[in-house]
Amino acid sequence: MNPVRVGAIARKEFLQVRRDPRSLLLALLMPAMQMLLLGYGVNLDLDHIPLCVLDREGSQNSQALMKRFQASHYFEIARVLGNYGSLKAAVDDGTCKLAIVIPPDFSAMLAAAGTSSVQAIADATDQNTATLALGYAQSVVGAFANDVQVEWAQAHGQALPTQSVSVEYRVWFNEQLESRNFIIPGVVALIMALVGAQLTSLTIAREWERGTMELLISTPVKPMELMIGKLAPYFAIGLLDAVFCLVFAIAWFDVPFRGSYVTLFLTSSLFLVVILGIGYLISVAIRSQVGASQIALLLTMLPTTLLSGFAFPIDQMPTAIRAITYLVYGRYFVTILKSVFLKGSGLQDLLIPILALSVYAAAIAFLAARAFRKTLD
Repeated sequence: MNPVRVGAIARKEFLQVRRDPRSLLLALLMPAMQMLLLGYGVNLDLDHIPLCVLDREGSQNSQALMKRFQASHYFEIARVLGNYGSLKAAVDDGTCKLAIVIPPDFSAMLAAAGTSSVQAIADATDQNTATLALGYAQSVVGAFANDVQVEWAQAHGQALPTQSVSVEYRVWFNEQLESRNFIIPGVVALIMALVGAQLTSLTIAREWERGTMELLISTPVKPMELMIGKLAPYFAIGLLDAVFCLVFAIAWFDVPFRGSYVTLFLTSSLFLVVILGIGYLISVAIRSQVGASQIALLLTMLPTTLLSGFAFPIDQMPTAIRAITYLVYGRYFVTILKSVFLKGSGLQDLLIPILALSVYAAAIAFLAARAFRKTLD
């Protein structure tokens, strides 16, 4: 190996990168975005978990227990409920990740037998959050129970043989707390985003690299016709991918599917319009297939993985990062997938994420239709 030749090649490559601002931007932007997103957006520590409380007794003891949850930095009381129906609705729409039900005989049981129990209902669409929330709830109730035991010992001259207050767990939507049941729906979104954008980002760039763009421009085909004709095959491929992922998730991974196939088909179609439109925009702007592919990877995989709720709970991210997630199209589709798979949600239950995806799809389609110009500039 000749170090002189190696040095010459290295200097030449450095000059090439410096002369290509797009490559230089990508080389600098990719690590910076990864560091910022991973450094600020990824947070495995849970605190201020949204908590709902159904106090069916309203006694001094039940209020004291509720204040224990309120004082804990692990929980934030999102709502104090009045009936079981409102509790079910609050857990179902994601208002609270954990619900505590204090029974009507809570104080009576403590006075008579020195023991009682409360019920904890966890939304396990995110298995990690549910498991940790139940553990935190047990800690809060355990601290309260220790105080009750001390009071009982002082009043009766003897200690209780068992813990005075226990927690009875109920887990909704992911009863076995299987992590794959909330990961696999997110993987479906990730695959559709990655494959769809990667394929369509090469459509126009390929024409430029092969030298066939002049032929396209000389034809009477209009930009809208070109866009639809280019994207139609990939739309069909995307739906085929969605069907494959659905079958694989249910048949192979045994993920429960409780929703409607019609809901899944319509929302997947909306998501595909967004993804294919983004890929087409990239292909029009970047005339290199390699560059277009890298930009598509940057704009699809990173946001869908880190900022959609697929891997990390959005409500545990810093406020600034949470605000950014509203701009991430993957957030809405991941929410839809988890709700359709695990909760059995229908179109009427998913109006907000569907509306957000619709606005995204309309905006991207409009921009993509106007992006292509029949010129050689």
